[in-house]
Amino acid sequence: MTNAELAIDSTRAIPCARRRTRRAAVAWIVWGIVVGNAVAITWIWLNAGGISSVHTTGDLLTSLGRITGLLGAYLALIQVLLLARIPWLERLAGFDRLTVWHRLNGKVCLILILAHVVLITVGYAMMDKISVPSEVSAILSGYPGMITATIGTVLLIVVVVESLVIVRRHLRYETWYLVHLTAYAGIALGWFHQIPTGNELTTNAAASDYWTALYVATLALLVGFRVVQPVYYGFRHRLRVAAVTVESPTVVSLEITGRRLDRLDAQAGQFFLWRFLTRGRWWESHPFSLSRAPDGRSLRITVKSSGDFTRRIGSIEPGTVVSAEGPFGVFTDSVRRRDRVALIAGGIGITPVRSLLEEMHGDLAFVYRVISEDDVIFREELEQLARERGIALTYVVGDHADPAHRELLSPAHLRRLIPDLADREVYLCGPPAMADAIEKNVRRAGVPRRFIHTERFAL
Repeated sequence: MTNAELAIDSTRAIPCARRRTRRAAVAWIVWGIVVGNAVAITWIWLNAGGISSVHTTGDLLTSLGRITGLLGAYLALIQVLLLARIPWLERLAGFDRLTVWHRLNGKVCLILILAHVVLITVGYAMMDKISVPSEVSAILSGYPGMITATIGTVLLIVVVVESLVIVRRHLRYETWYLVHLTAYAGIALGWFHQIPTGNELTTNAAASDYWTALYVATLALLVGFRVVQPVYYGFRHRLRVAAVTVESPTVVSLEITGRRLDRLDAQAGQFFLWRFLTRGRWWESHPFSLSRAPDGRSLRITVKSSGDFTRRIGSIEPGTVVSAEGPFGVFTDSVRRRDRVALIAGGIGITPVRSLLEEMHGDLAFVYRVISEDDVIFREELEQLARERGIALTYVVGDHADPAHRELLSPAHLRRLIPDLADREVYLCGPPAMADAIEKNVRRAGVPRRFIHTERFAL
């Protein structure tokens, strides 16, 4: 490494340490808020007789139904905020990890809400000494907001079931996106049941105000970061498609220009949620990574045909107005802690790695995994970067379906390609199954988990 590169690395280490300190502080604050609200909600339940008023089995089931309902409603609000595009939250955990938390939280939320429905119904039936079907009829006809709450619960069930991987793979992205929008309606409908009928809220004005504040704060953050901010950025940066370039029969690149793009503070390795304002496309947004390091004048994304939207993206005309949310992602040089880096890309996962290769300094080794030679994208650009910056570039070509290629990127193969892999920081990007398999092999090759950064193209 040259003296100039050592100087760059030493100056980079100080701001990286400061960023890690800020992230740790923000993490403590976020978890403090999350846990603090859960404790406050539990206290409201206890203060309303959650334990002291339990004398019979019916009382117990009803009380358990109330706390599961309260916590389920709280997790529903967290569900919205996890993907509300809140910049500091996204910078803290990364969009990929937030998506995983979103899926897990959604399942736990639904379990709590269903437990609430069952426990309350059975508990009331025991207290009223009538059958469960009769109690269901009485609840639906005699309690305000129960019809809307039932509809809301059904909508949440649809969203969670649809999100299961086995179902997700058989749905068009547009259908998946539209169904997820109904989750907002489901949560809103639940509010009309919770506030007027909740035992803890009807008898305690402060508790009712507290819950109203939680809903209002969630709505404000959602509207602010999902609606107001993109509209503001649209007027401020005036993004438009400047050029469309065919990279291969199934891959196209779009160059997007605008005003004051340096103010976006985008980094190589990050992505935006793009919305192209043309007929039939304006209502849906899609995540695409930057395939070139941002220079303050233009942004480039590269898209592979994999669905209805991406198959038509090559037909977008230059001059098309673009709306973008972001930048998102922590798959960046700023999280790096080692001087030597190994970058591994699979298929279209080359896009964020291509931009990182342009921005990163130091000892870089890059492995590009493809099925066939025709799948290699940016060959000329990659080889030029390798020559100019001294990057060790390796193409790994072959189909795992062929017995002769089953050992490609195995732990032993990785160590042969990059003998000092265990001493490097690893950046890995590709389709989920491929990324998961290679991440396991990288760990088996001796790289600690904390030095592995994985970006999965899972949305």
